[in-house]
Amino acid sequence: VARGSSRDAAMSTLEIWDDNLARVGAEILGARLRLVDDLRPYLGKAYEAVARGASRDDADLDYKASVEIPAEGDDLRQVLLDALAARRKEELDRGISLVGPHRDELLLTLGDPQLRLPVKGYASHGESWSYALALRLASYELLRSDGDDPILVLDDVFAELDAERRQQLAELVAGAEQVLVTAAVAAD
Repeated sequence: VARGSSRDAAMSTLEIWDDNLARVGAEILGARLRLVDDLRPYLGKAYEAVARGASRDDADLDYKASVEIPAEGDDLRQVLLDALAARRKEELDRGISLVGPHRDELLLTLGDPQLRLPVKGYASHGESWSYALALRLASYELLRSDGDDPILVLDDVFAELDAERRQQLAELVAGAEQVLVTAAVAAD
């Protein structure tokens, strides 16, 4: 009898947890979706600048949510609550939460817009390195677009670049007010 009542008590608290997850999760999800939209044009431009022969259409990112993204203006909180309710049995059976921003993914892709492939698993070492660097530069440029001049941190980026690309990167970041660069080799 005690076992059943403790399970019932635990189940009765799920509504409170779900409401908090949906409320905060909706804020996080909305902010992430805006960030991806805002970052996308900067990523293409940065990838074109750091990857040889690339165009700004070659690199993209998208957001894969654990819920169906609603139309503009719909209540993200309610969408999350509905998804939590729909997957409640599965969550209880598996003992994990399957819905919310903690289950979402950022999809990083490369290639022709018609044939995009995920960076993870398909990109070469050089492509992955260029993508990571482009993502860092895009983030920096997005922050600068608001009028701030953030510190640009480049941790051992020269190790993977040839002399020409090192020079190109130096020219790309020359306009930054503050740049912190680390390097394992003194010549870099």
